[in-house]
Amino acid sequence: MIAIDPDDSAPPSEQIRAQVLAAVRSGALAPGARLPTVRTLAAELGVAVNTVAKAYRELEKDEVVETRGRNGTTVSPHGDPGERLAQVAAEAYRARTEELGVDPATALAIVTASLSGQQG
Repeated sequence: MIAIDPDDSAPPSEQIRAQVLAAVRSGALAPGARLPTVRTLAAELGVAVNTVAKAYRELEKDEVVETRGRNGTTVSPHGDPGERLAQVAAEAYRARTEELGVDPATALAIVTASLSGQQG
């Protein structure tokens, strides 16, 4: 399922994180599915234990997975957190633009331009 591409410019921990996230988004890893232990996956991939641990920490921070100590790491019951995290990001953006005194219409125009790939 997960493979490290030595020719990829992304570090191995990022490759692991991205592949687990893609598997969750595609449904290949369902909510509640157990991931390999850090040591097991590190051995399978030929990487340091800390490399896998870093990827799992990032996934946990983004609420893609849950780690329960000796009970292992499982896919979050919520599955793909994309929409929920986008909502959190949108709220942070709204709060920050409000702090900066940017009016809502301008803030929305900036987001719309960004989403359509236009430069400001």
